[in-house]
Amino acid sequence: SNISSLNSVNENSIVEVVGLTKQFGKKVAVNDISFNVNRGEIFGLLGPNGSGKTTTLSMILTLLKPTYGNIKLFDSIDLASALKRTGVLLESANYYPELSAERNLLISSFIKGTEKNRIDDVLEKTGLLENKNQKVKTFSLGMKQRLSIAAALLNDPELLIFDEPTNGLDPQGIAEMRQLISN
Repeated sequence: SNISSLNSVNENSIVEVVGLTKQFGKKVAVNDISFNVNRGEIFGLLGPNGSGKTTTLSMILTLLKPTYGNIKLFDSIDLASALKRTGVLLESANYYPELSAERNLLISSFIKGTEKNRIDDVLEKTGLLENKNQKVKTFSLGMKQRLSIAAALLNDPELLIFDEPTNGLDPQGIAEMRQLISN
């Protein structure tokens, strides 16, 4: 379905998706979707299970190749380069349960090539600074989600992409996640 059309170039545009389609054999998972996200906006893809939300995000993140359509991030078709300016929280984030939150973020920082001195800052932003030496296996689901956000913030991204950040959270956890996202 067509969410919106992109007729003009917008200098505030941070994500541009035009005519995006993904087929798996004869099954059409995403059908000609177009949308534009401007800098500073909070934008959501809403729909029932199986409607193509994760498939769309996977194409934007270059995890899947579109069958048709175009994607631009930061007005560039070089998505690999643009993704270095992006923080990502996927539904299936994996951590080393025996390691502390800080150690897990040290590993993420090493992989992303970011400065280690950002770890305390992102832990503070996500309300986990006092838990930084606690093993992740003792974390609640909400704390693990906040740790995932902390990892996504390590590279001080200009764009955040979250896939179902409130999945499995209780009402209080959902409220906390909305507050974190809106900040």
